[in-house]
Amino acid sequence: MALFIQQMLEQRMLRSIAKAVIATVIGIGLGISADSAKTDEIWNMATAWGGGPFLEEDAKGFAKLVETLTDGRIQINVFPGGMLGSPLKVSDTVKSGVVQVGHSWMGYDWGIDKTTLVFGGGPGHLNPEEFIIWLYEAGAADLWFEYRKEKFGIASIPCTIAPTEIFLHSKKRVQTLEDLKGLKVRTSGAWAEIAGRLGASTVILPGAEVYPALERGVVDAIEWSSASVNLSSGFHKIAKYIIMPGIHATGGAIECAFNLDTWERLSERDRELIKLAARLMVMDSWARYAYRDIAALEKMREAGNEFILLDSEFIRVSVKATEEWEDEEAAKNPWFRRALGHRRAFQEDMKNWPTFRFPIGQR
Repeated sequence: MALFIQQMLEQRMLRSIAKAVIATVIGIGLGISADSAKTDEIWNMATAWGGGPFLEEDAKGFAKLVETLTDGRIQINVFPGGMLGSPLKVSDTVKSGVVQVGHSWMGYDWGIDKTTLVFGGGPGHLNPEEFIIWLYEAGAADLWFEYRKEKFGIASIPCTIAPTEIFLHSKKRVQTLEDLKGLKVRTSGAWAEIAGRLGASTVILPGAEVYPALERGVVDAIEWSSASVNLSSGFHKIAKYIIMPGIHATGGAIECAFNLDTWERLSERDRELIKLAARLMVMDSWARYAYRDIAALEKMREAGNEFILLDSEFIRVSVKATEEWEDEEAAKNPWFRRALGHRRAFQEDMKNWPTFRFPIGQR
């Protein structure tokens, strides 16, 4: 645990750097002259979030950046999950034209195509820093856009980096694989299948239903997000045990999805400005969540929660089960195979990092 907290402390400096980058790029963006011939666009945004920072800071923050960078020519009204369609089917709401834009985790579409989990993040995936490099330097953001357009008929770009999650807020102690067997767990994505193979009983629920399910004992444990996101939801108040590390969600990316007709009628300049707004939110969210998680974990500790680290065998078996699951999906899904191959090649390249980079928080 000391090592975990120590690793998080370096994010104080990283957040300052990210803020400086954002301020600089916004200044550049504001210097770009607007297309005076364009009429105003007023859009509605459907989200997967009932509240919390994903809604209040990431979705609304993106909307504000778009308005700022376009000199107010594109304005986005942000709505909580469920107000404009199902919070688990935001891409459907966007594609149908009910709204012009959506803010969600692509992995909620895993029932349609599990390739969404390669891009959205999941078990044994990239950490937040690796995600940013993969998306913007290794070309994954372009592949992401191509995939969503071809398979779902929407235009999609990453616009938030989700932090490494808490593995479980649990009413029962979980440390070994034996502890997982029979545990009723709220989860989603690939982990819903993989945890089931490891003996858990998994349940998929939208955000608004997670707290009451844990409170009433419908489930024994839940995973949702990182410490700072979960703190305001109060999961730690009704579940004594906090289990880490988040092997089920080492990092992730949230998308801003656009109705294809809406996207394609925009000028190239406006599309680039929207991509810029999304990239700025990626940087902001990455630093913001990492820094806030430090204090959030301490507040949970002060509240009397017991922190438990998964044993090495649990992690080893989980990683192996994840790789086997991925290989099975890749064998029957060409897009999954293509995206997974791209990500694994990047992960292979990243093995060089320890030879010239200090691990975060260590010297």
